[in-house]
Amino acid sequence: MCTLHDSNHQMGEVIQADMKKIDRIMEIKVDFLKNRISQEEAKLKLRNAVDFVTADEFAFCEHLLTKYGISDDTITERIEEIREIFEGLLRKDELSLPEGHPIHTYLLEVQEIRVLITKMNEQLQKNFIKNQWLELYDQLEDIHLHFARKQNQLFPRFEDKDFDKPSKVMWSLENAIRNQMKEARDALEDDRDKEFLALQKDVLVLIEDMMDKEEEVLYPTALKMISDREFIEMRKGDDEIGYAFGITPKDYHGASQPSREADQESGSFMDDLKKLMKKHGLNPSVPGKDHVLDVTRGKLTLEQVNLIFQNLPVDLSFVDEHELVKFYSDTPHRVFPRSPGVIDRKVENCHPRESVSTVKEIIEAFKNGKEDQAEFWLELGDRFIYILFVAIRDENNNFRGVLEVMQDVTRIRSLTGSQRLLSWNQGPESNEVPASSESIGTQGENSESGELTPNITRDTVVGELIKNYPYLKDELLSLSPKFSKLKNPILFKTMSSIATMEMIAERGNLNVDELIAKLEARIDKEIG
Repeated sequence: MCTLHDSNHQMGEVIQADMKKIDRIMEIKVDFLKNRISQEEAKLKLRNAVDFVTADEFAFCEHLLTKYGISDDTITERIEEIREIFEGLLRKDELSLPEGHPIHTYLLEVQEIRVLITKMNEQLQKNFIKNQWLELYDQLEDIHLHFARKQNQLFPRFEDKDFDKPSKVMWSLENAIRNQMKEARDALEDDRDKEFLALQKDVLVLIEDMMDKEEEVLYPTALKMISDREFIEMRKGDDEIGYAFGITPKDYHGASQPSREADQESGSFMDDLKKLMKKHGLNPSVPGKDHVLDVTRGKLTLEQVNLIFQNLPVDLSFVDEHELVKFYSDTPHRVFPRSPGVIDRKVENCHPRESVSTVKEIIEAFKNGKEDQAEFWLELGDRFIYILFVAIRDENNNFRGVLEVMQDVTRIRSLTGSQRLLSWNQGPESNEVPASSESIGTQGENSESGELTPNITRDTVVGELIKNYPYLKDELLSLSPKFSKLKNPILFKTMSSIATMEMIAERGNLNVDELIAKLEARIDKEIG
């Protein structure tokens, strides 16, 4: 008989598990995974041992497998075999949650994914039409926001309770979906039609499997283990990442409306800094934003420090010597989403299982002084991302952590020649003259109003255009349903920094010259 450690019994009490029942399940499960019994034998034994298995009992047993020498790789590779053993025994909870609750929002997104998967299955029965598949895959891209919220918001709550197995398995599955989707999309765009269609079965099966795991195991277990107060805090961080498929959830304040004082206590970044000051003996009576810090080269208020980090042209993340994430810069252009849920999270749990060994190798090389930097670069669609890891050491050369610096350098890579005179345009320059006629910065006076009007070209970056003329965002939304993703603030920040008029026109199936003419006409109308 398998015997569980006391700490695991305590966790079993948290999710209200029958530990004798858990022991019986684990004995059969371990025997199967160690190939002592066949799958059919395991199914029969399990049915004779238990009448049913709840979602949290299933998740708890997944968590315990490592205690019996079953590796994460084995669990991931054989997860379908494991689920088949429990076929017919797994009791699916009916979840009834108020609007705005983070789990309710996840479930709404799952509904939308199922609708989309149904459309894709129907499309497989029809004649192949590339543009129709491109539209479906454009919609499916939103699934990455669904993943990002889970990874940055939900999974850390499990890890806080030393219950990381379900999230690790789920993250590996999401990574597989992401890779399969990319492979299929590449085949579609390269006109490898037969290869694309052959890949659809794997894509759809993986996504359907993910949704089943979420509904049957992940969300019911989360509701057992995560407190309402934690869900309230989670909801506040969800907005930083965004939502998929056009869903805009209500605020969530828990079972009962919290007092204004309690709501303020969880407060802003500046409130958190004031608490940190108090913890370290600084004068808490001094207003946080006005408190002056003696930094190495100067004096800055806390407000100025915060503003600097929020406006850096690069993304920063800091992991301390204990391998805990302690900070990230909250810039509007972040390459990858972050949320407050990552703070104080083990860095290895912030990466998919497949890349954890690389993360550990970097930290170990930094700790033992063998290396001081590690750099990577990758292509994400039309974007070129540069990532630099830097070892942080104090004045005595003691290792104090790792600084990650990340930047979208797509535009920087395109620069040539020199620009030595001031120019407000955002395009590359190849000589010393001010902005050329190929740039948004080239402007002419409107003869009636005297205001400046832009000369928009195929190479004009849409983000800079909308920055100067915000009403053009609504204009774009009215021109093509494919521009609907501009409504999502996260996707808009990502897309608008690199997309040119030519790229936008192609995505919306519009003639680029006609698109430019419509935008210029709208600007002329506004200027009047």
